[in-house]
Amino acid sequence: MRKLYRFLALLLVLLLCGCAAGAGTEPADAAEETDGTEETDGAGEAGLTVQAALTEFSAVTLDGGSFTEEDLAACDVTMVNFWTTTCGPCIREMPELAEYAAALPENVRLITVCLDGSGQEETVREILDEAGFQGITLTGGDGDFPRLCRAVQYTPTTVFLDAGGSLIGGAVIGGQSDLAGTFTAVLNQVLEFLGKDAITLDG
Repeated sequence: MRKLYRFLALLLVLLLCGCAAGAGTEPADAAEETDGTEETDGAGEAGLTVQAALTEFSAVTLDGGSFTEEDLAACDVTMVNFWTTTCGPCIREMPELAEYAAALPENVRLITVCLDGSGQEETVREILDEAGFQGITLTGGDGDFPRLCRAVQYTPTTVFLDAGGSLIGGAVIGGQSDLAGTFTAVLNQVLEFLGKDAITLDG
């Protein structure tokens, strides 16, 4: 009986904080097996098994364009938020995520990856438009990109990449009661490590 209670408690936490990113929640090109992975602790939360870098890839944007390692090089840090169209916590936090992304300085960018977005572009657009998110959203890709997507076990998950595509700092996993505060704390740790100035957000 005690095991049943523990299971139910864990299930409740997962439902409230995030969604499992299982089969059918990754880009169509993300079927490649992950190898050479390492464990990275995520902002005091569950660990995330990720590829060590996102240095060679080409991803498809929601508007049909492309996003590569050259785009990462344009910013000191790129925050990548992974979500799905069936993840309630992801959709609920999207307006706050949009507001946060718009407040970031030029040397920092926040993009999203919709893991089940390939073939559901219209649904993805509706969710993002309603939330007011105007940044870049990726829906598939090749190279290092699908391996990183396969490593995401729960959504929402946000990771931090430097200009060279290396993952740095902790992953933020699950819905956050103070999204801006949590993201900024991890982001400033990353910027400090890179020798860059910390950021502050108005309001």
